[in-house]
Amino acid sequence: MRQEHFIQRHQQEWADFEQWLDARAAKPRRARVTTGWRGLQDEAVPAAYRRLCQQLGLARRRGYSPQLCARLQTLMQRGHAVMYRPPLPRWQRVFEFLLADFPALVRAERGVMLASLLLFGLPLVLSFVAVQLRPELIHTLMGPPQVAELEAMYSKAAEKLGRDSGSDLAMFGFYIFNNISIGLRTYASGLLAGVGPVLAIVFNGLMIGAVAGHLQAVGLGDPFWRFVAGHSAFELTAIVIAGGAGLRLGLALLVPGRRRRVDALVEDGRRGALLCLGVFVMLLLAAFIEAYWSSISTLPAMVKYTVAGLLWTGVGLWLWRGGRDRDAR
Repeated sequence: MRQEHFIQRHQQEWADFEQWLDARAAKPRRARVTTGWRGLQDEAVPAAYRRLCQQLGLARRRGYSPQLCARLQTLMQRGHAVMYRPPLPRWQRVFEFLLADFPALVRAERGVMLASLLLFGLPLVLSFVAVQLRPELIHTLMGPPQVAELEAMYSKAAEKLGRDSGSDLAMFGFYIFNNISIGLRTYASGLLAGVGPVLAIVFNGLMIGAVAGHLQAVGLGDPFWRFVAGHSAFELTAIVIAGGAGLRLGLALLVPGRRRRVDALVEDGRRGALLCLGVFVMLLLAAFIEAYWSSISTLPAMVKYTVAGLLWTGVGLWLWRGGRDRDAR
C-alpha cells in the first residue's frame, strides 16, 4: 500500500486518538466526555492503541517517510505514558476526591441540590417565624419534657452548650452516629419514589427552624447561636447535599429517560454513593467541631461568630471553586 493511501485510511483515527490524549492532558486522571463529543470514547482506547502500534510497525517495515514514523512514534509514546502510568497513592486519591472531584460532582448536580436547598431552607425560615409569632406551635413538634430539656441545654447554668451531660469524646461519638445516620437515611430514602428525601429534608428544616425560633423567643437565642454557628457550615450543607443525592436517586427511579430503569438506578446510585462519601467526611468534621468547639460556653460571641464566618466562607469557596478543571466544558 502506498504511503498516501495508508495515511488517508488511518488519518481520522490518529486524529481522534491525539484529541483524546489532549483531553486527558487538559483534565488529568478525570478527563470527561463533554456534551457533543464525537471522538474516541474511553472504552475504545485500548483497541485504538493496539492498532496504532501495529500501524507504526507497518510504517517502519514498508519504509514510509521518517516524518510519518516519527508522528506515529510520538502518539504511541504519549498513549503508553497515559495508559500505563502508576496510579496515585491511596492517600493522594482521597485528597484529590475531597478537594476536587466531590465539589465538582456537587456542582454537576446543581438542579437537585437547589431543590434540596429550597426544601430545607423554606420550612426552616417559615417554622422559625411561625414559632416567633405563636410560641405554642413548638408543642406540635416536641412534647413538654423535650422542650424543658432543650431549654436546659442552653441555660446559663449549663457547663457545656448544647448538652446537659457527657464528655467531649462521648458526644463526639454520639454526633457521628446521629448525624451520619440522618444523612445516609436521607439519601437511601430516595428509593421510596423520591418521597422519602422530600419528607426527610422538610422535616429537618421544620425541626431546626422551630427549635431556633423557640429558643430565640424564650431569651436563649444567644447561647444557641453561639453553639450552632461553628459546626453548621459543614452540618447543614451536608444535609442539603445528602437530600440532593436522594432526590437524584428518586428521579432515576421515576424518570430514567432513555435508560433502562435499572441502568439509571445503578448509574445515579453510583454518583449518589460518591456524594455520600463527601457527606460522611463533612458530618465527621461537623461532629468534631460540635463536640470540642461549639460546646464551649466561655468563649465570647465575637470569637465564635468570627470562626463561623471563616468556616462558612471556606465551605462556600470549596464547593464553588474546588475541582473547576473537572467541570464539563
